[in-house]
Amino acid sequence: MLFDYESLKLIWWVLVGILFIGFALTDGFDMGIGALLRVVGKTDEERRVAINTIAPHWDGNQVWLILAAGAIFAAWPITFGAAFSSFYWAMVLTLFSLFFRPVGFDYRSKLANPAWRNMWDWGLVISGIVPPLVIGVAFGNLLLGVPFAFDDYMRLTSRGSFFALFHPFAILVGLVSLLMFMMQGATYLMLRTDEVVYQRAQKMAGLTALGVIASFALAGVWLWLGVQGYVITEMPPKDALPNPLIKAVMPLEGAWLANYTTYPWALLAPALGFLGAFGAFVMARAGRAGLAFVFSSLSLIGIILTAGASLFPFVMPSSLNPNHSLTIWDSASSHLTLNIMLWAALIFVPLILIYTLWCYRMLWGKITLGFIRSNDHTAY
Repeated sequence: MLFDYESLKLIWWVLVGILFIGFALTDGFDMGIGALLRVVGKTDEERRVAINTIAPHWDGNQVWLILAAGAIFAAWPITFGAAFSSFYWAMVLTLFSLFFRPVGFDYRSKLANPAWRNMWDWGLVISGIVPPLVIGVAFGNLLLGVPFAFDDYMRLTSRGSFFALFHPFAILVGLVSLLMFMMQGATYLMLRTDEVVYQRAQKMAGLTALGVIASFALAGVWLWLGVQGYVITEMPPKDALPNPLIKAVMPLEGAWLANYTTYPWALLAPALGFLGAFGAFVMARAGRAGLAFVFSSLSLIGIILTAGASLFPFVMPSSLNPNHSLTIWDSASSHLTLNIMLWAALIFVPLILIYTLWCYRMLWGKITLGFIRSNDHTAY
């Protein structure tokens, strides 16, 4: 199977989106439960109940994030380099916050000392809040435009700073991301727990679902009325060799909503985001844990698709020199590289999915206070 160059560029845009969706659906509830740990668990045993729903799976779920980062490097190496230069300290902050997870899960319950356990509980909370918040802030900055440009030798200049990333709109997008993950985490806890932890998770599932609806709507209005987008006015053929310096891009009010006019079917994405969150709220209130989780997952899919549809075909717009913005057409790898990596993805991504589902099937079941008490020395 050999695709033409233009089709491969589009296929890899879809694949990267699928990998980010896989990350949000799985590692999303890991981080969401981490963020809610001190809310759903008021005692040590209750927090251990929440931790043991995700501790056997979190490292497997994180594979989706690693795959997504690797896919960006393989498909859009120029974008990968520009992103790491522009968001360097944000990525360092995210990585350092993630360090709490493996150590926290493995060592938290090794000592019965309350101070020791509380310290690691807060570490797990940090590792649950910081990554989705920073990822959302980073994406908000993509919509605002990132201050970078290239010289004639494709050497990158970045004028941004860590604190400049925290524009109010970017913080709002970060809040949407955090609430999405918390909703996913709360609905997953409803599936895996009972008694008081279930009741608190049920309450938080409803509250976070309402938060997703409100923040997603506010972000959409802000994007429409207060964020200047970008539009390509001239570019070489889509199957041309990558060169981000030979196109013309201009800022334009409302440009990020243009794709919904050109492709009306794309409106299904934000509709799914809203309806999924509303469905999660209704089903959580009704105590239908399985359906609440399904609707929460659909909401995450819709919101991520909305983000992709709004930016398309940009992957990293430049506010410093709009003509140097990176798109899926002019920042991709070579035709041969995209073909080889496509075959690798078609083989290994389904294997990872099958293995992940098998792990959940083998380790499925309710985690209760009784389980923690009877497995005090072996449970996380």
